[in-house]
Amino acid sequence: MDELLLSKIRLSVIAELLTSDWIAFSELQRSLDVTQGNLGAHLSKLVEAGYVDEQKSFVNRRPLTQYRLAPKGRAAFVAHVHQLQSLLG
Repeated sequence: MDELLLSKIRLSVIAELLTSDWIAFSELQRSLDVTQGNLGAHLSKLVEAGYVDEQKSFVNRRPLTQYRLAPKGRAAFVAHVHQLQSLLG
């Protein structure tokens, strides 16, 4: 199994990103109900692994960080789900 996806928060991030194009950090934080520091740490691991793409910009002179699921992340999620299903027999 994919160790990165064994974390409830990282798996939840992937699930949120599955059906979206780009999602702002603040939206993910609200949706997952986690602290900024906790979410930031988990997102860093997903970005570093190439599972999630990160885009930083400014809107009205305010920083905006957005995330989307990368093809590698989608493939890892699908493989993870298949492995879980195989445990059921």
